[in-house]
Amino acid sequence: MRASTDIFIYPPHRFQYTDRLITNFHLPMSSLIMLISAFVSPGDTDGVEQIKRVYNEAIKYEYRFFSYGDAMLIDS
Repeated sequence: MRASTDIFIYPPHRFQYTDRLITNFHLPMSSLIMLISAFVSPGDTDGVEQIKRVYNEAIKYEYRFFSYGDAMLIDS
């Protein structure tokens, strides 16, 4: 069976059922960056810049990225 979807969560998406998210630091240019950007700042596009600042901080302190790396808790 083949199926497809056109669901793609990106800013300014508003989440309806959760207000916290635990996630790892995803690789740059990943579509998951858009999901967490939307979660950080629901209803607008400011989350993109906020996540860029968080990632710059993570790089500065040598956090580990990808599946076996460090994680973060986002509380919107």
